[in-house]
Amino acid sequence: MSIVAGMVGMGLGGLITALLGSRTERMISIFLSFAGGVMSCIVFIELIPEAVELAEDYGLNGIVTAIVGLIIGAALVYGLNHIVDIISSKGKIKAKLHNTYAEYFHADDIIANKNRMLRSGVIILVAVGLHNFPEGLAIGAAGVFDMNLGFTLAVMIGLHCIPEGMAVAAPLISGGLTRGRAVLLAFLIGVPTVVGAALGMLIGGVSDFAIAVSFSVAGGAMLYVVFGEILPQSITTSKDRVPTIFVLLGIVVGMLMTLI
Repeated sequence: MSIVAGMVGMGLGGLITALLGSRTERMISIFLSFAGGVMSCIVFIELIPEAVELAEDYGLNGIVTAIVGLIIGAALVYGLNHIVDIISSKGKIKAKLHNTYAEYFHADDIIANKNRMLRSGVIILVAVGLHNFPEGLAIGAAGVFDMNLGFTLAVMIGLHCIPEGMAVAAPLISGGLTRGRAVLLAFLIGVPTVVGAALGMLIGGVSDFAIAVSFSVAGGAMLYVVFGEILPQSITTSKDRVPTIFVLLGIVVGMLMTLI
């Protein structure tokens, strides 16, 4: 499930960009907003409640466990993203919001200088991989606990990976990389999702408390990505309220997915 959600999802996004061209900013903004709504809904309806219940069954305070896990997950992604920002800007921290998704994924150097393609491509791999790893962690832990929940998370994360694959492939193609190689690179960026899922399976198999911690940490990481990066960037890039509408639509779809 993690392979399909991460690698196939990212690769499909790259393929869409390769077929439609690199000018997909509007589409990326809409897709990311929708995926952000689905992700936040699943975290609040599925991951956090399950984490609270499992921790309480283990004899601990469920709310405290969930809060601590959320903080750790958010802090982890923030810290790693901070490191990527410093690396990509040669020691100078970039602004939190950018005018295009090429800048958002630290890929502006690709467009400006084709000879720096490899360095910028590595930065993209790190930046997007940071987002994909905790999502894979959630899939793995959820799959051990409940296969249906794991499937729901995989679908949700797959929806999120498609626009990310589009956003990654666009600057690569603009920088001169062949469409086939851009799609392949987008596909490979999904590998951290699989690695995270494997770790989630190992941790989730230890105890119910380990599953509770995995759920809350993964939830915190995903919420930080949604509210700290995806939604602000989508609104800034599109410069209208359309992303807000698709966030609400994503929340509704996420609620419906919990009924399956």
